[in-house]
Amino acid sequence: MLSDIAAWFITLFVVDPLQAEMREQLERANASTEIIQQSQQCVASQGPKLLNRAGEDPAWAVATVVGFTFGWTSPVQLLDTSDTNCAAVVGLLQGRDGEQTEA
Repeated sequence: MLSDIAAWFITLFVVDPLQAEMREQLERANASTEIIQQSQQCVASQGPKLLNRAGEDPAWAVATVVGFTFGWTSPVQLLDTSDTNCAAVVGLLQGRDGEQTEA
């Protein structure tokens, strides 16, 4: 039950806002159809991974929700930059405030 609640919080406070931010950045950048499709595939692959991790580690989920909500955790930190679909989107997200990815 706790894992379900953690997954719900991740969806509500991280995955949904992450999708919205990606959409906003893509619109600002007048992104190509290819990058839009890559962003959708990125969220489709990363979302379930975040939900799975939240279910396995509720403390991580709470810390991530708090960090993401208050801007302490960058959207870039939540994406797998080795995923080619996410790599294209990370560039757009980094450009919004000059953020850098963490290795």
